[in-house]
Amino acid sequence: MIRFGTNPIAWANDDDQTLGANIPTEQILHEAAGIGFDGIENGHRWPDDPEALRQLLGTHGLAFVSGWYSLNLLSQSVDYEKKAIQPHLDKLKHNGCTVCIACETSNSIQGLQVPLSEGPKLSNDAMLLFGARVEELAAFTASQGIALVYHHHMGTVVETPEEIDAFMAATGPRTRLLFDAGHCYFGGNGSDPAPMLRRYVDRVSHFHAKNVRPAVMRQVRETGMSFMDGVRAGVFTVPGDEEGAVDFTPLLTILKEAGYDGWIVIEAEQDPEIRTPYKYQSLGLKTLKAAAIDAGLI
Repeated sequence: MIRFGTNPIAWANDDDQTLGANIPTEQILHEAAGIGFDGIENGHRWPDDPEALRQLLGTHGLAFVSGWYSLNLLSQSVDYEKKAIQPHLDKLKHNGCTVCIACETSNSIQGLQVPLSEGPKLSNDAMLLFGARVEELAAFTASQGIALVYHHHMGTVVETPEEIDAFMAATGPRTRLLFDAGHCYFGGNGSDPAPMLRRYVDRVSHFHAKNVRPAVMRQVRETGMSFMDGVRAGVFTVPGDEEGAVDFTPLLTILKEAGYDGWIVIEAEQDPEIRTPYKYQSLGLKTLKAAAIDAGLI
């Protein structure tokens, strides 16, 4: 069953909490529900208590989709990470979630004032070791009914197409992929994300429908901007924005052909003072649903 979700990061940014700081939490939930989303991902405004979270979202008719979890497998043991992630898994299970969004952040520069070009890199041997650790943790979450979906992300050790390939080769079947169209396009410096999705669609268990403004992407690349500089400048946007470069119909067609039945989530952070969240999220959902119909996904 395909369900459409959003992320509160469009209203209130997690990495730069000055973005959207003036937007009330109630407004975020009211607008997300009013636009027609089935659910919403985690954000820094939501309560940590599993039942309080369920009740808060439930009052607006929204399901809890899942939430980001910061891995530190390059600096901590797998056993330590299993203990550390358990409260998060308990929250997910309490709210009926089926996936845990995870990304290695021990050496990430995504929230730092560092040029994106200076992101961390792993050697071949280090990637193999890292992949083995992720796979062990993924088996642990799977034993509790939660698929670990790894989020390839700008400013991290799994960013470029080559790094995605290396990571997928280094992990096994328990490690699932969160395919993010925008991060794939950006990480590939403007390459079409469709071939990458087709290559790994059988291991995709979560989908982020993020769009990219190529002009801003080039500015970030060419002028030494940080990841968050790019976000504040508007590098990301929603499906349907005429400034965006990602075509979502072919991507949703690939999902349809593979029998995908998970969440499709608009995760497109922008400065809400410049680009009104309600307007852009409405455009994104309308575009995605039309593309899903064209692809035969719904």
